[in-house]
Parts: sequence; structure tokens; C-alpha cells
Amino acid sequence: MLGPSAHLDTFSRDNLPPQDQWPEFAMDGFDYPEVLNVGVALTDEMVAKGFGDHTALIGNGRRRTYKEMSDWTNRLAHVLVEDLGVKPGNRVLIRSANNPAMVACWLAATKAGAVVVNTMPMLRAGELRAIVDKAEISHALCDTRLMDELMACAEGSDFLTSVTGFDGTSNHEAELDRLALEKPVRFDAVQTGRDDVALLGFTSGTTGNPKATMHFHRDLLMIADGYAREVLGVVPEDVFVGSPPLAFTFGLGGLAIFPLRFGAAATLLETASPPNMIEIIEKYRATVCFTAPTAYRAMLRAMDEGADLSSLRAAVSAGETLPAPVYDEWMAKTGKPMLDGIGATEMLHIFISNRFDDHRPACTGKPVTGYRAKVVDAEGVEVPRGTVGRLAVQGPTGCRYLADARQADYVQNGWNITGDSFTMDDDGYLHFAARNDDMIVSAGYNIAGPEVEAALLSHPDVVECAVVAKPDEARGQIVQAHVVVGEGVVKDANLIKALQDHVKATIAPYKYPRDIRFVDALPKTATGKIQRFALRETE
Repeated sequence: MLGPSAHLDTFSRDNLPPQDQWPEFAMDGFDYPEVLNVGVALTDEMVAKGFGDHTALIGNGRRRTYKEMSDWTNRLAHVLVEDLGVKPGNRVLIRSANNPAMVACWLAATKAGAVVVNTMPMLRAGELRAIVDKAEISHALCDTRLMDELMACAEGSDFLTSVTGFDGTSNHEAELDRLALEKPVRFDAVQTGRDDVALLGFTSGTTGNPKATMHFHRDLLMIADGYAREVLGVVPEDVFVGSPPLAFTFGLGGLAIFPLRFGAAATLLETASPPNMIEIIEKYRATVCFTAPTAYRAMLRAMDEGADLSSLRAAVSAGETLPAPVYDEWMAKTGKPMLDGIGATEMLHIFISNRFDDHRPACTGKPVTGYRAKVVDAEGVEVPRGTVGRLAVQGPTGCRYLADARQADYVQNGWNITGDSFTMDDDGYLHFAARNDDMIVSAGYNIAGPEVEAALLSHPDVVECAVVAKPDEARGQIVQAHVVVGEGVVKDANLIKALQDHVKATIAPYKYPRDIRFVDALPKTATGKIQRFALRETE
């Protein structure tokens, strides 16, 4: 049963999936008061706990303490309510790169009782319009450097009636900032319920009919009180850095919720390239990093050239499977494990992970506290240990799509079916095989692309690679590899044969790539994920 709601605009609760389509939730150990506002929990309450003078956010050339964040977000919340007319339950879209102002806007809107939709800067008007229409968004806050596409989206919109600019550079030279200057630093936050919707997370595909995942106030704290507490062991002295956009739940958790929940600091980079992250790690002695394996490979090369990344105690890899060679090299260079993990927007954050004291290559680990997992066949029946099947998960978080028939695809028999293929070994450790739709079936054999990628990456000439299925008349599909090689390496038939022989010697010979293409770079998303669909489209 859902508890009381403070939302005057009941759209979100009205559009939750029917309860018989919800997954089963395991809430043991996650107890929160009936009235809960995440914005307050991460700012005002942290000040009350004595963290007022601790650095909360670093970005765009300055540090902000928890007291400054509390004051700033309270002023902004006043503007939202008094000047912009935001009512509890209204959806508020935020458009920005990763910077402190975006975090402040998110926290302020949350304090005002709004349901926040964070979006990436690269989205265009049509993509924004699909989100606005799906969530019936009335208000938007936008970095003034990114206004054009949002204004184009708002033009003629049935829902978006208020677009207000803020200064993402922290100079306070925009409408929202100017309005906030004369507001008081105290704000009576809306007494939202713990299971009021606080966040709508749109999944990566935003064209057509996008999927929006619905997360309660308590959900946002549970990922910190679960994964961040149990696996990362976050302490106030930690400094976080990472590449995922705050628009994605992986980024919002790793670069805002996790540090703020424990009195730690987050550094925010608008352009989180590996060189920029390396600079930040060295400058601020960052201790926890969230990024994709491809970025860690760049960091490893930088260490060879003298970069000092010794301050890092936790290197979290997610977004792509972690190839064993990257893990091995990181261990060899740092003496510290790289923490592999898997999460999903539907589940909010990482739910299976390695631990500092329990880790190994080519292994995703075991469920985070509160979660359980099994590997099932197409009918939902658990498969024997060591057999590839579909990953099914239950825990304190789970899939709730906003008014979407696809809820029945993701939740089956009370379990979240994540879309990933895994095996579970005899000791209960989970090993990633591929995305369900990325398995390559060649002449009756099931081949997991990431396994072939790991084999290729263990060859000294290979810098990066990605493996996809290529249609083939005789075999149905064959393994096609797109490979980036090191500087000066001759890309010829001899190298192709050498790589094929290397794969045959490393894993079962039938898995070798029958088609190898050399490329200068792999297509990637803003979070560093390889865009395999783009590779499938190449001839």
C-alpha cells in the first residue's frame, strides 16, 4: 500500500503501473519515515548533522560547502514556488551538463515537491518534445547556454508553459539566479511522502515513445544506504569524480546522491574526458571514480606516462562489461581491484557488484545487500548453474514505468527481467555474457560478444574493440570485430590472421571473429558506452 502523498498534481501516482504488474519488493533493512524529502535529506539535514563546513560540490572553478548548498537550494526553491508557480507533483525538466548549478536545481525542485526529469545537453527539440509530452512537463529549468533546443521544444507545446534560464557557470547571471538573490535561505520544504514520485528517469532511447522509470523519494536514499554504504563504504573524506551524466540515474547516484548522503564531496565536469578526469583526480586527490572501461584503459596509458592516480581507492566500472584484461592491468598497476557492477535505469543503480575483499576478473560479483538474483530461461524457470540465461532480479528498487504497456515485458512473475544474459557459477557468482539482444548465434553456437572482446583486448596490438553479429547465409550469423590498434601497427591480412589465431588460442576456437575491420575509433555515447547498433549498420 502506498502511503500519504503531498502531491497536489497527482499525475505521477495516477500513472503508476497497476500494482499487479509491479515486481516484488524486498524492503527489509530500509526503513524511512512516512514523510521524506530527498532534497532536505541531502542538504539541510547534513548541515544539522555537523557537515555545514564540509565541501559538498566542486565545479566550474569553485567549491561549495553543505551550508552553501543548503542556502542556495532553499533560495531557488522559493523562486520555483513563489515566482514560477510550481505545485507539488508538477514535473520539472532540467537541461544542463554536469555542474553544481544542475545539482542545485534538482535539489531545489525536489524540495518544492516537484517530480524532476533530468536531461542531457545533446538532446534536440524533437527528443525533448517526446519527453515533455510523455511526462506532461509544465516547467523547465535550463542552462542559458543550452536554451535554443528547449525553446524550440516549448514552441506550441501543449504542456511546457514555463522555461527559465540558470547560469551553469555559477556566475549567477541568469533569470533564475537573479530571482533567487533576494530570497531567504530558509525554506519550508514540501512534506512529501516516502513513496511520492521524486524522479522520472528516461531510458536511453528517447525518440518515438520513450520509457520513463518512476522512482520514489525513498528509492533515491536506498541506493546510497545499500550499494554506496555496503560496497563503497563511503566516508566524509571521499572525493568523487566520474563521467556519467547526471541525467542518467547512474550519474545522479554516483556523482550526487552517494557523496551527499555521507558528507563527502563530488567534483563535476561538464566535459568528462579521460584527460579531464585525470587532471581532477590529481588536483583534488579524488578517491572514488565512476566511469566506463574504455576510460579506464585511457587512464592506464596515462599512468604509463607518469599520471598519479594513487589517491583512487575505488574505481567503479559500469555501463559496459569490464573486460578481464582491463581488470588485470588495473590490479597490476594499482594493487587495488576495479569494482565491476551492473545496474539499470529501471532499478535505479547498481544491484550486482564485486567487493573490495571479494573480486575476480570476468565476474560481476554477487547481489548488493537487499537484492537477490537468478538466471532463468524464456519461461522464467531457473537454469542449471553454468548455463547462460536471462538475469532476473528482486530487491528494494524495481521497475515502474510511467503509463507504459512495456511494464509487462520488464516485470515477469514478480521479477525484474533486466535484458542481460548471465551465468551463475556453483558458488553463486554472476558472470555477464551479453545483452539479451547481443548474443551471437552462429551455426547453432551461442557466442557472447564481450567474451570475444576480452580475448582480443588481451593482444598487445589492440587498444579497443567491439564485437557484433553479422548476418551470414551459411551460419545465420558470424562474429564481426571492429578493432582499434596501437600507433604504428600495420593493419593488414597478417594482423587479421594473428588476431584470429590469438582468439582461437585464448577461448573456444568456434568463437573467433571471422570478419575483422580496423577502425580509427569506436562510436560511443556520452557515458562511454560503445554504440554497437552503429557498427551493425556499417557495411
